[in-house]
Amino acid sequence: MISQLISLYTLVIFARIILSWFPVTSSGPLTQVTRVLFQVTEPVLGPARRIIPNIGPLDISPIVVVFGLGFVQRLLASAGL
Repeated sequence: MISQLISLYTLVIFARIILSWFPVTSSGPLTQVTRVLFQVTEPVLGPARRIIPNIGPLDISPIVVVFGLGFVQRLLASAGL
């Protein structure tokens, strides 16, 4: 179950990455989805962003977090959880 939650959270991070490429207006359903994605992912991405420096205009913290989640997922799978 933990592995499935990690997979779901990884998908949410990817959705946030993709939505960050598009301008968001101040109203509409996309704004609500974007707001929820930010609320769910910011507790993890915010601290990672403070530790990991940007590469020019690119924020690579979501990529590092996704790799970290994959590592934790494999670690849990090898432990039989």
